[in-house]
Amino acid sequence: MKINNLVLTFAMVAVVFAATAQTNPEFARQVGHEGTVLLKNRDNALPLAKGAKVALFGINQIDYIKGGGGSGDVYVAYERNLLYGMQEKEKAGKISLVPELITFYRDAFKQGSRCINEPKISAELMRQARQKANVAIITIGRYSLEGSDRSAEKADYYLSDSEQKLVEQITAAGFEEVIINLNVGGMVDTQWFKDNSKINATLLSWQGGMEAGNIVADILTGDAYPSGKLSDTFAKSYDVYPASASFKESPYFVNYQEDIYVGYRYFETIPGAAEKVNYEFGFGLSYTDFAISNISAKEVNDSIFIQATVKNNGSRKGKEVIQVYFSAPQGKLGKPARELAAFQKTRELSAGEEQIITMGFPVADMSSYDDFDKIFPASFVLEKGNYKFYVGNSVRNTIKAKFEYKVKTDRAVFQLSHQVTPKDLKKRLLANGSYENVPSIPTAENFELSQAQKAQSDKFLTLKDVYRNRSLMPYFLAQLSDEELFILSRGRANNAYSNTGGMGYLPHRDIPNIITADGPAGLRIGRMNYKGEPIATAFPCGTQQACTWNPALIEEVGKREGEECIAMGVGIWLAPGMNIHRDPLCGRNFEYYSEDPLLTGKTAAALSRGVQSKKVAITLKHFCCNNKEEKRNESDSRVSERAVREIYLRGFEIGVKEGGAWSIMTSYNLLNGIETSENYSLITNILRKEWGFNGAVMTDWNNNSHHAREARAGNDIKMPSSSSKTLKEGLNDGSLTRAELERNVEYLLNMFMKNHLFENTIK
Repeated sequence: MKINNLVLTFAMVAVVFAATAQTNPEFARQVGHEGTVLLKNRDNALPLAKGAKVALFGINQIDYIKGGGGSGDVYVAYERNLLYGMQEKEKAGKISLVPELITFYRDAFKQGSRCINEPKISAELMRQARQKANVAIITIGRYSLEGSDRSAEKADYYLSDSEQKLVEQITAAGFEEVIINLNVGGMVDTQWFKDNSKINATLLSWQGGMEAGNIVADILTGDAYPSGKLSDTFAKSYDVYPASASFKESPYFVNYQEDIYVGYRYFETIPGAAEKVNYEFGFGLSYTDFAISNISAKEVNDSIFIQATVKNNGSRKGKEVIQVYFSAPQGKLGKPARELAAFQKTRELSAGEEQIITMGFPVADMSSYDDFDKIFPASFVLEKGNYKFYVGNSVRNTIKAKFEYKVKTDRAVFQLSHQVTPKDLKKRLLANGSYENVPSIPTAENFELSQAQKAQSDKFLTLKDVYRNRSLMPYFLAQLSDEELFILSRGRANNAYSNTGGMGYLPHRDIPNIITADGPAGLRIGRMNYKGEPIATAFPCGTQQACTWNPALIEEVGKREGEECIAMGVGIWLAPGMNIHRDPLCGRNFEYYSEDPLLTGKTAAALSRGVQSKKVAITLKHFCCNNKEEKRNESDSRVSERAVREIYLRGFEIGVKEGGAWSIMTSYNLLNGIETSENYSLITNILRKEWGFNGAVMTDWNNNSHHAREARAGNDIKMPSSSSKTLKEGLNDGSLTRAELERNVEYLLNMFMKNHLFENTIK
């Protein structure tokens, strides 16, 4: 009977995979369309007219980048570059390409030319290209990866010399239209094309996964339309970003002196900063024109509700994103000029069609954290004054609602206690551009020592027994030996197809090996199909997913990723990555979503709901303030408690409360002098006690933290493996108790019992 069930299980997996494999790349293409941002489109240069004669320039058309490197990579059966996508359009009779250029770039690629190193175009080849084409498309690519950061130099944030020369050569050649395609994973310089009258259009196509080239070709030719909005502010130069001065100040610490003024919160607030922006947060053009009207706002039961009508006034179909921002009174605490409060993407609207959009959010979301005890100690506070609302399609292109929410006297909406307070941060930025000193306020540990389980049972219990009768959990934990607790408190070594290993696996206790796999653009796993090809889908990178501003779409991404996890025997997907884009040079920004915590949290929560609907765990990571890669195991993030709570933890909180996350991964770095994986204040006091998180907490892989201190702090499991020695020593010297190990293991086992891999063992 067991053999028959096993055969049936594999048959079901084969059916699931066959269905998802046929549709997921096509769906990934749709996600790419919605996350592509049209930055410039002078004289409606895009989409290309049918029959357009196109000269494709740039080695990136062949050396196309599907995503970044490291744990965010995905092994795939194929990758579609831009040349492939455009040749498919040529076969369909939509455009024609210059064959001499195709031959030139193919030969250059074979000879070793790659992104940033453009092969030299001869005057004769340029003449031929101009003679045969009226449109020039230049594609520029950038690659980054886990473990290293980018630079504010040529050939990275800025164009390389060879790229600059190519652009100059093409814009001087007399093409009727010049179009730029940016195949990048993070922010890059935009100054060189924004006001250049010889450049007609620019697509920010990000890193679109395995279908990246097809995504761009669809949009260029009008078979699809862009509807993405920026999840970050694009400034005129790198040095004007508020974190630029401190990002590489030291390999061993980072002073977050800009405080809560990250991204648009800085550029829309600090005097003189607004003029340094090229493309504001939330910006994105369309192939059609939308009008927003009939804006109304009201307060009902301590929530603000906004309604607006969106009409497609253009001649093409499209989607618009309606964004709501609030402006709070400056008061004693100081506030950003605008903060994102809610957003919603329309359905696809045909020409002349309109849609009424209604959005809401709690009044408490407009509160600010009083970390210096200026009004109410350690509280989220609504200061007295008028709260104003702005509705539009970017942080700047808005209409003010007539309604204002009035607070007559200061009031605390959440009374908390001081946690994760800074020790070495000396000053922080204020809304008027000046700085204030950071006082020393101690963290309230609120340390509680639980008691070991003493319940007795004569029956030898397994996790199956607990699954069928949850009241048996205390008896089960009491039966586990110290060594069994040690085994469950550490990960398991890699196996044939997962290079991240698993956790669990006590067969005599009916605990299976729960396999993990990396993300977040898709499963980074070595399983192959019958042809020997990888079988995972590489979706667009995390930033591109956020630029869809479409949580419903991302939830569907999650469902499909969950199905692939089931097909590949994975129980825990190590995604989403959701650290804040504090600085453009973080080498891992392509995995992450945004400079804004609300957009980050809503996107992560949607992905979480989708994946976990398939009984596969997600892992919110990296908890928290891992916003640079250099010396990440040693770097101390020095941040005010207010900035931690309002900016760097807010997205995680939404992921926990709205996404129902089953697990969280702590980060490599220190937070205000304490390793995050050893940080009781962060893990127990904030995550568990304040937010009510009841999932599992795991370390990042191969960190250099102390396992016994991690266990005491509430970090349930050390990944990918460790020895029992440190835990034994902790029990012996009293720095760790059995009760703490039992507490941690209980969180893990509760997560296991939700998982499809465990449920398969009890069928």
